[in-house]
Amino acid sequence: MNKMKRSTAALTALVMIICTLASCGQSGNAGNNGEKKADGGYTIDNIRDCVIGLDEKMELGNGSKMAVTNFDNAATTPALQPVADEVNEELKKYGSIGRGTSPKSTHSTEVYNETKEKVIDFVGADHEKYTVFYVNNTTDGLNKLASAMIEDKSDLVLTTRIEHHSNDLPWRELGTVIYAEVDDQGRVIYDEIEKQLQNNKVKFVSVTAASNVTGYVTDVHRVAKLAHKYGAKIIVDGAQIVAHRKFSMLGEDGPDDDIDFFVFSAHKMYSPYGGGAVVGLTDDLMGHMPKFYGGGTIRIVGDDWVEYADPPKSYEAGSPNYPGIVGLGKAIDVLEEIGFDNIEAHEKALNRKLVDGLLKIDNSIVYGDTEETSIRSLWRSSWLMNTASPPDAEPSAPTRMCGDSTDCRTRR
Repeated sequence: MNKMKRSTAALTALVMIICTLASCGQSGNAGNNGEKKADGGYTIDNIRDCVIGLDEKMELGNGSKMAVTNFDNAATTPALQPVADEVNEELKKYGSIGRGTSPKSTHSTEVYNETKEKVIDFVGADHEKYTVFYVNNTTDGLNKLASAMIEDKSDLVLTTRIEHHSNDLPWRELGTVIYAEVDDQGRVIYDEIEKQLQNNKVKFVSVTAASNVTGYVTDVHRVAKLAHKYGAKIIVDGAQIVAHRKFSMLGEDGPDDDIDFFVFSAHKMYSPYGGGAVVGLTDDLMGHMPKFYGGGTIRIVGDDWVEYADPPKSYEAGSPNYPGIVGLGKAIDVLEEIGFDNIEAHEKALNRKLVDGLLKIDNSIVYGDTEETSIRSLWRSSWLMNTASPPDAEPSAPTRMCGDSTDCRTRR
């Protein structure tokens, strides 16, 4: 029991550190409002000062108020102050995108287009081969891709057993889905992917870059090479990777292991304004169109005919979400300034400490690979604790960690 008390106390302290630090960083050159000072930029050590709402007191179940600890940044992340500031500043200069000649319209259109170029650079794509269209989030992007690219219910999509529903249901509704199994640690079995490709005429392989449950990182370039070997295209759900690792759509061995389509959300990277993007091969997007019509998707319309615009315009019906686009661009700037090498090193150390602490608690079950967390895993752990106990028993570990009034936020 004393061993468990010590482990739980250590883990409780670690929870408080992780849930504040892992969102960004802490202390140094940032001011109280998160603005960058002239004597330094955003770093892993000072960025915590820029996370909005960390100290905001919320009413709990017992009526008291206290700052809550976010234990689920895999679901969504809080906004960074520089992101919010950029959005608010740009809204002062907002005008219609691509539909006006006023100074505000011209300025907003330039920001809109420049951010697309920034996104292509962010994911290491080739400006000559790839284009970007904006979406509301990863789910929206995957649905639009499915709507455009799946032509018949017989179109076969290969995915895996560790995918988010958003990388399963759109393909299942419009096409036919088959699955590659994973091992008992939730890791992709690449031989299973190749076996499915050998035995079936697969049109698309759609896989996650990182699991939203265990944090396992898929070797998507290895999957790309397999997909292309058997004549399929690869789509990558990048929602969980973009805030944690530097990602490149271009492989090391040339086009064979390049990624064809990459989808991600800004709300996973400290810009919860409903922004996101799909980066895809321009030639492949040409000749297809999602079932969203009107707005900027057309060139000209007659009574009984219509000529649609080329990608990316044909994928962007209606007025765009300008705050989401601005926030996305600024979030990219901040993350790149912090440096993904620094983010990765920080997260690996935290993850190792978290897993080691959890493994010392007698009634905890840690899911996923607990041995190689520093190799192919993000800062993330999923665990279950047995909280069943007699009425007079000592409070359970989760209760001691999170409190009777649920002062930390976890996934239910």
